[in-house]
Amino acid sequence: MTLERPLTGGIIAAGDGRRLRDDGWTVPKPLVPVAGVPLLGVVVGNFLAAGITPVTIIVNEREGECVEWGRARFPGVDLRFIVQTTASSLESFARVAAADLPGAMLISAVDAWCRPADFARFVVSARRRPPAAMVLAITPLVADEKPLWVTVGAGGRVMGLGGPSGDAVTAGLYLIPELLRRRRPPEGLGRLREYLAWLVDQGEPVYAETIETVVDVDRSSDVVLAESLAHVARST
Repeated sequence: MTLERPLTGGIIAAGDGRRLRDDGWTVPKPLVPVAGVPLLGVVVGNFLAAGITPVTIIVNEREGECVEWGRARFPGVDLRFIVQTTASSLESFARVAAADLPGAMLISAVDAWCRPADFARFVVSARRRPPAAMVLAITPLVADEKPLWVTVGAGGRVMGLGGPSGDAVTAGLYLIPELLRRRRPPEGLGRLREYLAWLVDQGEPVYAETIETVVDVDRSSDVVLAESLAHVARST
């Protein structure tokens, strides 16, 4: 019998949530509720549904209440918080990926809302890819002001990222192999999307797995969309 490779979790939650604040939200972005559940709770719940712990979570220095909320809401779960204000999504991603834990890591943006069952199916599919591969979740649901389009080739290999169109858009979930976790991103890359495109351009094995419904929750309208999808899921 083949033993399953170790897999831990990570959550990027260090953004400032400016667009949600502009829409009138006063709580930190990780605590913005969708159908009564804060985004941080949604994503931690997804990891638990997939059987993944521990989970390393980065929040910025203005979001201490997120740490308190997470520990109170999930007292028996191994949540490892990093409190650090970062300059970019790539810096947050690299900080989480560098956690002192073995194996591959599945990293989710805190604003990547999806159903727990869909998250768990993505995990199963992603783990079937080669051990050295980066695996991206993609979705045909374009609910982002600046979507990152992905072009997918034969066998699910990612052939290109960026541009005005593609087969689907990135969905905020990334399975990163241990080898890449131990390598610092090259100097000069400012955003996570630039790092992902660099991996593809360098010929690194990057694959895509589809989740039909993922909402990038950046505005109040995204909260409304996610809540409508949550209610549909509960009624089926």
